Amino acid sequence: MKFSVKAWSTSKGNPAARTGVFQLGNCPQIETPALLLSTRKGLPHFISPDLLPSLPFPDSSLLHVSPLHFMEGISSKTISSIGGLHKMLGLHDFGLAAVARDSIQCLPESSASNKLGASFETPCGRLLIKPAEYMGIISSLRPNLWATLADEVPAWVSKKRNKNSVDRTVKWLDECVALSPAGGVAFGAIVGGSDVEERRRCAQEVVKRHVSGYWIGGFGFGESTDERPALLSAVTDSLPKDGPRLISGLGLPEEVLQGVAAGIDLFDSSYIYHLTIGGFALTFPLDNKTYASDLKLTGMGIDQTKINLKATVYRKDATPIVESCSCYTCQNHTKAYINHLLNVHEMLAQILLEIHNTHHYLGFFRSIREAIKEGRFEKFREMFVEKRRNHLAEVDVYA
Repeated sequence: MKFSVKAWSTSKGNPAARTGVFQLGNCPQIETPALLLSTRKGLPHFISPDLLPSLPFPDSSLLHVSPLHFMEGISSKTISSIGGLHKMLGLHDFGLAAVARDSIQCLPESSASNKLGASFETPCGRLLIKPAEYMGIISSLRPNLWATLADEVPAWVSKKRNKNSVDRTVKWLDECVALSPAGGVAFGAIVGGSDVEERRRCAQEVVKRHVSGYWIGGFGFGESTDERPALLSAVTDSLPKDGPRLISGLGLPEEVLQGVAAGIDLFDSSYIYHLTIGGFALTFPLDNKTYASDLKLTGMGIDQTKINLKATVYRKDATPIVESCSCYTCQNHTKAYINHLLNVHEMLAQILLEIHNTHHYLGFFRSIREAIKEGRFEKFREMFVEKRRNHLAEVDVYA
């Protein structure tokens, strides 16, 4: 792994925002802040390997995989005998990052975790994953990057439970590193719930260990938008400047902007999946100046960020999702066609939507990087949030 910071934000409000370059395994060098694509057993949920070239490259070359997905189906031992997940999938030019949590099917269940291991709700039921078992799967999959096991807790747990989660996470970090296989890059897990001091303590303990980067967990579990900046800053202010930071649980555009403002480099998000499965397509402008002219207050699933293509208003709409979009979906298909596919339950609808949403969201990250380089990130962020807030106010009046 190679990582270096190339530029810091010159905005007065967000001096922590930064751009960098990151290279993992055989995948080409990419710029950060960057998005890790959510996968199911190593592949995007609806995009098959032959369609991966339709996505912007190398921005789409980082894939998140949950080791817990391999608790069912093909065994990790079989994958190991093949030569690892890269060889099994044939994705030699992609970087695989293994994090236990995936925010879709493998969700932490803090009430059932104990000193022996972390509990997760999975398609196989509730499982208690111990560090040795977790590292056995990691050794078989051979990902380029893996995060140590963590005891993530929601925002409403007691101070004592929060402290225990930090103690366990640091203990499991030591156990995971001791069992780590040759090759692969270890990211130390940082938790702490909604307690600023516990977040800071966990980060300071992880920094003392020999890890190559930092995975920040425990977000998206009930903390408020207002308290999140302080929690993020408590962590990032305690980390060395030259280490890459990966976070899970921040998926919405506004949440991503909060993370970038705090100095996060990599985002593991299931946002695209949830949009796609709901029939939504991203439509917000990437230049952050004007909104698409065809988005009007019709009450038909429009919120100035996305549109609901299941709505009947698109049944005869012969225009692409976004006129200026260069993705395969917008270049070849119309809203009316995707509306038809959704209403007859054709899987092609999800394929086309995931291609567009991935392409569009990667473009959003590209716009963020450009804003940081040009010293206008704070203005970019303020404009995006303000337009979103103003539109929601208009919708309330319209309703």
